[in-house]
Amino acid sequence: MVWEALTTPNRDPRRVWLIPHRGEVPPRVIEADRPHLVVWSSLWTNRPGYVIRFDLEPAGQGTSLRWTLLAPDEPAPEVVGGLRWRMNELINARLRYSFGQ
Repeated sequence: MVWEALTTPNRDPRRVWLIPHRGEVPPRVIEADRPHLVVWSSLWTNRPGYVIRFDLEPAGQGTSLRWTLLAPDEPAPEVVGGLRWRMNELINARLRYSFGQ
């Protein structure tokens, strides 16, 4: 279910979790290997070369998910902090809560 939620965000209207903020766009899936990998295009209009990689593994009754932000440059620490905060909000809060956790 997590793989599906990442490859087709908001497909279930009862579990809308990906709501772009100003300066963001819905990501495109640029690579996917069911059920272990999803790679998104950038969420951020001012950082089009960034990609987000999701590695998924079975974990008991659920799924272990690790996301990695890949950038063509080395952003300043304060930029990384803001991007990390946003990804944590989307994945570790909104996506997780959409599954009732």
